[in-house]
Amino acid sequence: MEHVDQQPWVEHYQPGVPAEIELPTEPLSAMFERSVAEAGAAPALEFFGRRTSYSELGEQVDRAAEGLRRLGVGAGDRVALVLPNCPQHVIAFYAVLRLGAVVVEHNPLYTTRELAHQFRDHQARIVIVWDKAAAALLALPADIQLDHVVSVNLLDAFPRIKALALKLPLKKLRASRDALSTPAPDSLPFTGLLTHGRIDAAHPRPGVHDLAAIQYTSGTTGLPKGVMLSHFNLYSNALQGEAWMPGAREREEVLYAILPMFHVFGMTLYLTFGIRKQGMLVLFPKFDPDLILAAMKKSPGTIFSAVPPIYERTAAAAAQQGVSLRSAKYCISGAMNLPRHVAEQWEAATGGMLVEGYGMTESSPISMGNPFHATRRPGTIGLPFPSTLMRVVDLDDPATEVPRGEPGELLVKGPQVFTGYWNNPGETAKALLPGGWLRTGDVVTVDEAGFTTIVDRAKDLIITGGFNVSPTEVEAVLRSFPGIGDAAVFGRQLEGGGEMVVAAVELEDGTVLDEKLLRDHCRVQLAAYKVPKRIVAVDKLPRSLLGKILRKAVREQVLPGL
Repeated sequence: MEHVDQQPWVEHYQPGVPAEIELPTEPLSAMFERSVAEAGAAPALEFFGRRTSYSELGEQVDRAAEGLRRLGVGAGDRVALVLPNCPQHVIAFYAVLRLGAVVVEHNPLYTTRELAHQFRDHQARIVIVWDKAAAALLALPADIQLDHVVSVNLLDAFPRIKALALKLPLKKLRASRDALSTPAPDSLPFTGLLTHGRIDAAHPRPGVHDLAAIQYTSGTTGLPKGVMLSHFNLYSNALQGEAWMPGAREREEVLYAILPMFHVFGMTLYLTFGIRKQGMLVLFPKFDPDLILAAMKKSPGTIFSAVPPIYERTAAAAAQQGVSLRSAKYCISGAMNLPRHVAEQWEAATGGMLVEGYGMTESSPISMGNPFHATRRPGTIGLPFPSTLMRVVDLDDPATEVPRGEPGELLVKGPQVFTGYWNNPGETAKALLPGGWLRTGDVVTVDEAGFTTIVDRAKDLIITGGFNVSPTEVEAVLRSFPGIGDAAVFGRQLEGGGEMVVAAVELEDGTVLDEKLLRDHCRVQLAAYKVPKRIVAVDKLPRSLLGKILRKAVREQVLPGL
C-alpha cells in the first residue's frame, strides 16, 4: 500500500475510519460460523414479521449444505441461485459457500433468453430457483443440461400464524402471498434439502482466496460477463464497509434488505457486511413502500442501502402515512447519481445522513464513498475506501496520469478488486491493468482533497433503477423484429436520477412503426427494466465511415424531440 502522504483523502475521513483495513485471512464461511456462534439467539432475519435467530440460521445452512452435498455439489462446482430476497436465499448462499462451491446469482425476472447465455457460460448443473421463476428455467434449450432444479416456495418462510405480526391490510397480505408463490413442476422442494441432518463439521472448507461467487454484469459487447469474486474480495469489501461506519454496533443494527441480493450491492451490504455485524436483516422480496413502513413500526431500520427513487418514494409515503423514519442512521445510495433534492428530503425525514457511494461489480462492489461526516461533499462520489487507491488517467493512454482537476478515466486498486472474468481472459486483460488496477470506464475529475466527481461515462451502459442495461443487447432484440432494419439504444437522463431507455429504429421500406407491438416483442426477450420506454423511428441512423452507428449522434438527434 502506498504511503498515506500519497492518499490526501484520508484526512477527510470520518474520525475513527482507518486508512487501511486488516485484510481477511479466512473465508466467508468462517465469518458466518463465528457470527452464528457469537450471536446465538439474536435475530438474524425477519421476513413478513417472522424472525429467524442466528442459531436457527446456522442449523438451516448446515442442513442445506448436507442436502446439496448429497446432490453431488463439491468444491469448485457452480450452483445457480435464481431468487428474490428471502430467508432461503441467505441459507442457500452460505450453504453453497460451506461446501467450497461457487454461488452464481441471477435475476429471477430474467427471461429464458437472458438466462440461456449465462447458463451456457458458467455450466452450473444444480439451480435453486424461486418457484415463480422456474418456468423460464425449465424452458432452457436442450443443450443446457441441469441435473437438479430445487424450487423455493416463499410461503414456507412466512409466519406460521393466521395474522401476520406486520399489520398489513388483508387485501395487501393476500396480494403479497399470491404474488410470491406458484407451484413448480419437475423440481425438488427446497425443504427437502433440510431433511438429512447437519453437514459433518469435518467436511473440508474453502480457502480465503478460493472463488466464492460469479456475478454477471452487462458489458458493452451485449453479452454479460461473469465477474469472479473470491472470498477475499467479498470479505474485504465487508470489512471496508465496517470501517466506513465505525458507529455501527454488533447485534444492534437492523438492516433493511430492499435492494436485491442477486445484485452485488445487496450481496455485500446484507449477506456479508450485515452478517459480519451480526445484525438483523429485514428481507423484502420486492420494493413496496407499504411493506417497508409496516416493518418500520415493528423493527425500526438503522441501516439502509438503496437507489434514489426508493429513498424518494419511501420518504413521501412515510410523510403521507405519518410513519417515523428517525431510526435510520446509516443510509447509502448507490448504482446511480443521487439528486440533491432526494438527499435533502430523506435527511429531513430521518435526521440522519444519506451519502452517495460508488462501485461496480468488479470491485465487490464498493470502492468509494462520501464520509458519514460534515466533510462529505454532495454531488461527488466521495473518497476511496480504506485500503483503496485511485488514479485518473488519459482516456487513450491508461499508463499516463492526467493533472489534478483534469478529466480522465478512473482506475481503482484494492483487495476488493475482482480476479477476472469467468472463461474470458481477453476481456480480463482489457479491464485489469498491470499492478492490479481496474479500469472503471467512468470519466471523472478529482479535487485537491480527493473528492471525485463523475463527468461522463466512457462505456455505453445505461443505468436505470440501479441496474445496468447494455445498449448492444437491446439493439439485437429490436433488430430481430420484422421490419426493423437497424437500431440504436441510449439513455435519457431523468430529473429524479438514473436514465430512461430510449431506442431509435431505422425501418425497412414499407414498414410502419407500431411501438406497442415492438415493446411487446422486447418484453418476451428482455427483463422489464431493459425494455425501451420510448421508441422513435428515424429515416437514417448516423454512422461512422466504417459503418458503426454513432450513439452519441443519435442521442443528439433524437432527444430534442422527446
